[in-house]
Amino acid sequence: MFGSTKSGASAYARVGVETGVAAANPHKLIIMLFDGAQVALSNALLNMRAGNVAAKGQAISKAIMIIDSGLRASLDKTSGGEIAANLDGLYEYMGNRLLVANLDNRPEILEEVRNLLIDIRSAWVSIDPDVAPAAQAGTDDALRPAIPRLAKA
Repeated sequence: MFGSTKSGASAYARVGVETGVAAANPHKLIIMLFDGAQVALSNALLNMRAGNVAAKGQAISKAIMIIDSGLRASLDKTSGGEIAANLDGLYEYMGNRLLVANLDNRPEILEEVRNLLIDIRSAWVSIDPDVAPAAQAGTDDALRPAIPRLAKA
């Protein structure tokens, strides 16, 4: 008659994510993509270590989709210049590494990609347009053109 506790918790989490997406600016959406990729990679690592091949593959596929169809696709290569081009190459590298990690069951590759995502995410957080200008003192303005441009609403 009633769903399981797990399905209820999943529905609650989905509502939270959907609400966050609806209220987020483009910069925050990119941060949410980084966070989603991190969650997927954590799940992949847990499932890889537990020997859950199907769940591992699904989690890695989700991480690849977020990186490729989210982060990489949102880059504005026209106005982003060299930084956007470098990020594009780095995202492609991450996707390729994740395929190797999946095929060869190599948790160290998952950790490598997680660490790269952590570094890039921290750079995005540091250039948050909602943070007061005084808090961004010293931020390299050359990074600003590389902020991904999401489809204009």
